Amino acid sequence: MTLRITMTLILAASTCIVGACSAEPQTNDTATTETQAQPAADRQSPGGATASGTVVETVNAANYTYVRVDTADGEIWAAATRFDVAVGDAVVVPLEMPMQDFHSETLDRTFPVVYFTSQILKEGEAAGSAMPPGHPPISGASSSADGTTALTDPVEPADGGVTVARVWAETSDLAGTEVTVRGRVVKFNGGILGTNWIHIQDGTGSAEDGTNDLTVTTLGTAAVGDVVTVKGTLATDQDFGAGYTYKVLLKDAELIVD
Repeated sequence: MTLRITMTLILAASTCIVGACSAEPQTNDTATTETQAQPAADRQSPGGATASGTVVETVNAANYTYVRVDTADGEIWAAATRFDVAVGDAVVVPLEMPMQDFHSETLDRTFPVVYFTSQILKEGEAAGSAMPPGHPPISGASSSADGTTALTDPVEPADGGVTVARVWAETSDLAGTEVTVRGRVVKFNGGILGTNWIHIQDGTGSAEDGTNDLTVTTLGTAAVGDVVTVKGTLATDQDFGAGYTYKVLLKDAELIVD
C-alpha cells in the first residue's frame, strides 16, 4: 500500500513538472512581453489556414492590437503588433499560435482562445506590407504568403559559424551541438512560453522547402530587419503540443545584434 501511494505521488509530480502545474500557457502580455513583438511564435496552422471576416471589436494593450472578428465560422479573437484598424474593417487573420485560456494582465481579461499572429491584413493589403510605423524596409527581401519575409540578399556568415542552409543539410551531425549562425531577423515573437522566438535567414537555402529559414528561441531581443548572430544548441523534432512541432530549432541562444 505504501509503495502504491509513493508511486502515485511521483507520477503526479512528474505530470506537474511537464505541464508546469497548469493547463494555461506560460505566457502573458505585459508591457515587457508585448514590446517589439511581431507575434507570435511561431508557426502557422497546418496548410497556412486563415479566417476572413469583419472586425466587431478592437482594443490596444501595450504593443499589441486585439481584434474580435466575425467570420463565417463564428467569432474569433486575434492579436498582432499594434496596427491601425477600426470596427467594420474587413480583415484576414492567419490562424497562428492559438492560445487557450489566455489571460491579458494589461487588459485584466481572459480570452478562451486568442490567435497570436504574425500579421492581420486588411482586405486588399499584401502580406508583409504592414510593418510597424516608421520601420524601414528590409533590404533584399520579399514577402511570403504567411507574412514571413523571405530574404534574397545574402548575409555574411559569422566567423566559425554555419549558414542556415548548412544547418538544414547537416542536421543529423549538428543535432545536440552548439551552433553559431548569422542572419537577418525576418520575424520576432516576444514573450511566448517564457522566451522570445525569432526567424532568421541569410539568403541561403530554399524557400520552397523551408530550408532558408531557422527558428531560434532566445531571451535576447531584436527588431525585424536586424542582422544578428545567434549561438545555441541545435535541437530536432521538438513538440510543444497542439500540433506545434519543429524539425529544427536553435534553442536558448545567445543573441548579438550587429
